Amino acid sequence: MPYCRLEITDGATTEQKLELYKGITDLLVKVLNKNPEYTFVVIEEVESENWGHKGTSVALIREAEAAERAKKAG
Repeated sequence: MPYCRLEITDGATTEQKLELYKGITDLLVKVLNKNPEYTFVVIEEVESENWGHKGTSVALIREAEAAERAKKAG
């Protein structure tokens, strides 16, 4: 009985999550011959200010990237 826990930053749509459930399940079926009937996928969304990367938060990284894009746009 596979149980996969996927942690992502906030912002995924319901459609994107459904695609992840299907894709992960299909991969376990293909690679490990697991029965999808007994395969569970849980998505944990973490607020981007609570996810650190490169010594800062993902929220601040995204803000800086958005500012840079805005600066380049005009």
